[in-house]
Amino acid sequence: MVTTDWKTDLRQRGYRLTPQRQLVLEAVDALEHGTPDDILCEVRKTASGVNISTVYRTLELLEELGLVSHTHLGHGAPTYHLADRHHHIHLVCRDCKDVIEADLSVVAEFTKKLRADFGFDTDMKHFAIFGRCADCTAAKAKATGKAQDAAKDAAAKS
Repeated sequence: MVTTDWKTDLRQRGYRLTPQRQLVLEAVDALEHGTPDDILCEVRKTASGVNISTVYRTLELLEELGLVSHTHLGHGAPTYHLADRHHHIHLVCRDCKDVIEADLSVVAEFTKKLRADFGFDTDMKHFAIFGRCADCTAAKAKATGKAQDAAKDAAAKS
């Protein structure tokens, strides 16, 4: 929820913590990974008069000031999270859409190789890897096993 750090961070840069900025920061904090539409829905639980353009303008300012960061977790709108959280990559399940945060140490060898081979310094905080989470993998394996069993039963009957 609201921390004095937000207020201090904004004041040090010559900005105030307005009610709209506070509500957007609280929504981003509560959602952990929220699109502007998600953030608007969260903000409207408290302040029904806030519109989407206010959310976009506020997110843009907060990102310029380094208080929030965004990443793309698919083909839709970017998702936002608080920038003061540890830097991480996003593992996105294509089935259930769950987002798992993984520490950057997971890709340390990869980024080291990119730097050594290509002279390329990566910005991993915007990085998302798509695949299937453990629960969905298990569910798919179970469903595949049942389908295989049914096919075997059908073949045995014929």
